[in-house]
Amino acid sequence: MKLRPLTGTITALATPFRDGQVSYGDLKKLVAHQIKGGIDGLVPVGTTGESPTLDWDEHMEVIRFVIAEAKGRVPVIAGTGSNSTREAVELTRLSHEAKADAMLVVAPYYNKPSQEGLFQHFSAVAEATDKPIILYSIPGRCGIEIGVGTVERLRAKYAHVAWIKEAGGSVDRVDQLKQALGDSIVVLSGDDSLTLPFIAVGAEGVISVASNLYVRDISKMVRLARANDFAKAAKLHRRLYPAFKMLFIEPNPVPIKYALKRAGIIGDDSVRSPLCGMSEANTQTLAAVLAQVG
Repeated sequence: MKLRPLTGTITALATPFRDGQVSYGDLKKLVAHQIKGGIDGLVPVGTTGESPTLDWDEHMEVIRFVIAEAKGRVPVIAGTGSNSTREAVELTRLSHEAKADAMLVVAPYYNKPSQEGLFQHFSAVAEATDKPIILYSIPGRCGIEIGVGTVERLRAKYAHVAWIKEAGGSVDRVDQLKQALGDSIVVLSGDDSLTLPFIAVGAEGVISVASNLYVRDISKMVRLARANDFAKAAKLHRRLYPAFKMLFIEPNPVPIKYALKRAGIIGDDSVRSPLCGMSEANTQTLAAVLAQVG
C-alpha cells in the first residue's frame, strides 16, 4: 500500500466530555477547528485523549468518529498502544478495519519490559497491520525508553515501522536515531517546546498538544523550520514558548482542555479521575499566559 506522509504538525487530540460521557458534538467542533487551521494529521485517543480512562467501546468509537469527521482530508493516526500486547494488537486490528491511516503505539507502561520484550511487543503489533506504525517513546510516563538498537531491529524487519514520536526530552536522542538510521526513520517531536531544536537536527515534525489550540501558528512554525527558515520559525517559537510550558503546568490534558474551553472550541473542560481540574492559582497563571500569547 502507498504510505501517506506522516510529517509536519499532527495534533494529539483531546477527548471532550460532558456529564461524564464523550461529547461527540465538541469533538466534531475540535476536528473542524483542526482541519480549518491546516493541520497535517490527527491522533485520536493518545495520552492527550485520555486513553487510560476511556473504556474499550469508547476508545474505538472515538477513533471511528474522528476518521469519519476527517473524511480523508488528513491522515488519522489511531492511538492503539497498551501495556498489554494482546490489547494493543486487538486495538490495532480494529483500527486497521476502521480505516485508520496509521497507528501510534506507545511503549508498554508500568510493566517495564526488557528491550527484547519491547521488540517482541512491537513485532506482534506490526504483524497485525501493514499500515504505518509510529513508535512512541516517552520514558517519563512509561518508565522505559525504546532503545535505538530496538528501533533498528524493528526498522530492519518491518517496512511500515518507520516513524518514532520522541518524547524523552533530549535533542541527543534525535541525533542518535538519525546517526543510526539516517533517512530511513522519521522522527517526530513529542514535546512542543523542543520541536524547533528537534527539527534542526533532523526531526520532520511534531505530534503536538498545543496545536489543539494554536493550529495555524504551530503548523506555520514547523513549515518554516522544515524549509530551513529558522529565523522566522524562531520568532513564532518564542511567542508561543510561554504557552508551550504553561500547558503542562498540571498533568496533560488538564491545561489544554481549559484552554480549549476558554477559546470556545469545546464547551466543557472536565477530565476523568484520577485527573482533576486545575487549582485556582494555576488557572489564573495559565489564563494570564494565554491572554499574553493570544
